[in-house]
Amino acid sequence: MRRETVQRRALRAVFQRHDAPLGIMEILDLGRGIVPSLNIATVYRNVNAMIEEGLLRRVNHPALGTLYERTGKGHHHHFHCHSCDRIYELPGCSLKEGAVAPEGFVVEEHEVFLAGVCPECGSAGET
Repeated sequence: MRRETVQRRALRAVFQRHDAPLGIMEILDLGRGIVPSLNIATVYRNVNAMIEEGLLRRVNHPALGTLYERTGKGHHHHFHCHSCDRIYELPGCSLKEGAVAPEGFVVEEHEVFLAGVCPECGSAGET
C-alpha cells in the first residue's frame, strides 16, 4: 500500500467530485485548487499508482487523448460536446456486440464515443 500523502488525498478528492473522465491538465488544475503546490510529476505518479491499484482506469478518447476516470461505475460510454469541450458519461450500453462484429470475430471489449453538442450548448444558440 502506498503512503497516503496530502497530494494523493487531493487527487482522490478530485475524482470523487468529478464523475466525467479528466485529462492530466484538468486533474492538475483541480488538484491545485486543493493543494496549490501540486505539480505535474506528482499527478502522473499518483494517477499511475491509482491505476495499478484498480482505483482509476484510462479512457483513450480519439480526439482528446488519454483521460482518466474512477473504476467501479459499470460499463458505460461517453459523449464529447464540441461546443463546451466537456465529456459526459452515458449510462449503460445498448451495443449488441454480436450483431456488429463480423462472423468469426470475438469481441473482448469496446469503447464508444459520441460527439456533437450537449443540451446546454444547443439551447444557448436558440433565442
